[in-house]
Amino acid sequence: GAARDPHPLPPAPRAATPEQEGGTFPRGSRPAKRRPTGGVESLRAIPWIFAWTQNRLMLPAWLGAGTALQKVGEDGKQSELEAMCRDWPFFSTRLGMLEMVFSKADLWLADYYDQRLVAKTLWPLGKELRDLLEEDIKVVLAIANDSHLMADLPWIAESIQLRNVYTDPLNVLQAELLYRSRLTEEQGKSPDPRVEQALMVTIAGVAAGMRNTG
Repeated sequence: GAARDPHPLPPAPRAATPEQEGGTFPRGSRPAKRRPTGGVESLRAIPWIFAWTQNRLMLPAWLGAGTALQKVGEDGKQSELEAMCRDWPFFSTRLGMLEMVFSKADLWLADYYDQRLVAKTLWPLGKELRDLLEEDIKVVLAIANDSHLMADLPWIAESIQLRNVYTDPLNVLQAELLYRSRLTEEQGKSPDPRVEQALMVTIAGVAAGMRNTG
């Protein structure tokens, strides 16, 4: 699928997220990758999802869903999608889960990670993914006939917004710490334990704020 397209996707998460650094974060007994060198097929699901949650793009949770729904709508079945959302609890719950993911995502922060950590040659891919996220949000809102996300669950929306107030600064700090940690490694210097410890604190904090560790 998308991961097999001629885009430079394998290096992107390793640059735009703490995917490599998160390998030392205690989430379970499984290793982050099946092989230390390899493409997307070598990644394990939990660290992969965890990494994209950290940089607030939430990519694995929504990629492909909006495109599929949009295709169905464009095939003349928009009214059927709206009826399914209205009358079929399973479908409406699935859309609600997408809306919750969208509410946790932050386009500005995802872009900030790219600007701070990713080579300019990869910036177009990040822009493409953020544009796709914006489009997917519009698709889901159109099916739900809502003007904003989580309209049917305002208490959950408020909870996410309240946590984001504390999580957003951690994301900005994390991007800076990732930059410093990687620069130190590139220069062949020994890691600064203060930077590494602070980085782990931001990873734990963002995971708590997102209520998702992968």
